[in-house]
Amino acid sequence: MRLGFHPAVVTLTMNPCIDESTSVRHVLADRKLRCGEPSREPGGGGINVARALHRLGGSTLAIYPAGGPAGDLLASLLEREGVPQLPLPIAAWTRENVNILEEETGRQFRFVFPGPRLAAPDAEACLRALDSLEPGPDWIVASGSLPPGVPVDFYAGVARSARRLSSRFALDASGEALARALDEGVSLIKPSLREFQQLTGLDDAEESHLAKEAAKLIAAGRCEAIVLSLGMAGALAVRAEGVERVVSPTVPVRSTVGAGDTLLAGIVLRLQQGRTFSEAVRFGVAAAAATVMRPGTDLCRPEDAERLYEQISAVGETLVKAGG
Repeated sequence: MRLGFHPAVVTLTMNPCIDESTSVRHVLADRKLRCGEPSREPGGGGINVARALHRLGGSTLAIYPAGGPAGDLLASLLEREGVPQLPLPIAAWTRENVNILEEETGRQFRFVFPGPRLAAPDAEACLRALDSLEPGPDWIVASGSLPPGVPVDFYAGVARSARRLSSRFALDASGEALARALDEGVSLIKPSLREFQQLTGLDDAEESHLAKEAAKLIAAGRCEAIVLSLGMAGALAVRAEGVERVVSPTVPVRSTVGAGDTLLAGIVLRLQQGRTFSEAVRFGVAAAAATVMRPGTDLCRPEDAERLYEQISAVGETLVKAGG
């Protein structure tokens, strides 16, 4: 497939969505709640990675299956943001999620739906779209859950496609889908603490123990780098060369939606630009912090990400050598 331009980063989102956000004074059961004006944004892991990359000045293409009126709206919203895209038509309707801000407490309630059931040809079409890219991108980023009907080894197939294209592969997934992909080999994974504990069977959150488990995965050749997302606390970055702890700057929190996706976008962008791994992780943490400053499902502003990047200080000491 010749696109007319060469995207440096291609994102794949198997379960995209429309994120609808609003607010209510207080959430009460069995009551009709009068909400504020809703906003609608494109959503889903890889979609948000592509949106953040585009905002930060990166070259990207978002590939995703889409169907029904919600699928049409998703394409329209991405077009409005100027994000290059390749929607692949499906018969089922793209899902819609709901995010509610409780004004009195600042708490967020996030209602996430499972997504449409994809037929086998739908999933195969997504892999064919990747395989047909000419030339292959520098990076392929797959992020998000697999919808019903997509086999659990799907991301392993993406890893094989990335290898055929000589592209590096970054994956943000969980459970068996992540484990199967690691069997094929992945350049970078970005699990949350809970996802990493599920993957490794580790039952504590001691950073030295987390680092050792990550180093084992790398030493076994299952991935080259792991960035463990610690939410507002920052990230733990592990490579064969060692471990670095990056502390997130303190910022006012308006919404956490999309922060993890922006973290991954910032890392991949800087790596694609030839920056060091340490610089890339620090910029990713800065971009994630810039996203939590934004309301609803809005993502980072580039000027905020750059300003916060300058503020971040990384703990430079190595916690554990890979294989140690």
